[in-house]
Amino acid sequence: MDRNIILYIAVSLDGYIARTNGAVDWLSGSSGDPNVDLGFEEFYSSIDTVVMGRTTYEQVINELSPNVWVYEGKKCYVATTKNYEPDSRAEYISEDITAFIKNLKKQQGKDIWLVGGAKLIDQFIKQNLVDKYIITIIPTILGEGIPLFLGENPEIQLKLIGTKTNDGMVELMSCKDDIKSSIDRVAKYLKSVNEGYFSK
Repeated sequence: MDRNIILYIAVSLDGYIARTNGAVDWLSGSSGDPNVDLGFEEFYSSIDTVVMGRTTYEQVINELSPNVWVYEGKKCYVATTKNYEPDSRAEYISEDITAFIKNLKKQQGKDIWLVGGAKLIDQFIKQNLVDKYIITIIPTILGEGIPLFLGENPEIQLKLIGTKTNDGMVELMSCKDDIKSSIDRVAKYLKSVNEGYFSK
């Protein structure tokens, strides 16, 4: 089975992933505690690869976490049109990033986290390459900013497979119909195996 591409991201109540200037200082629940967890560690252990755009990458290394590489132990691909010097943290992809990731999906490994930013996410959505959407809604209305969905997307039918709430935040987990069908088949198989085992 191919690896899943997962969009794991937070949005404001009015659909923005960052302020107009890219700031994400508003990413917390009702208490204002930035350490409230909706299961990030569990998700993070399920992926071994992250992919992001150049602007997001530069924000991470220059602003959000300049002293610690937060994706240590994960393979990181950065989509860019610029020429960069070799970097121990990331591999730069100047070719068609969606074609590159399509090929990567077929290689052995864990799932792939589509980190951002908005333009890269837009490319993946428009080609219907996102297998699972894990979107956390933050109880904040920004009024303006960088939207998650840039518009003119194809119609994509999804199945809601899980929800979580904590500190006023709501996480919605949805996936494409074919992924949901695969999950259901595996669940039914495991159930039949367990029933057979315990009936002995």
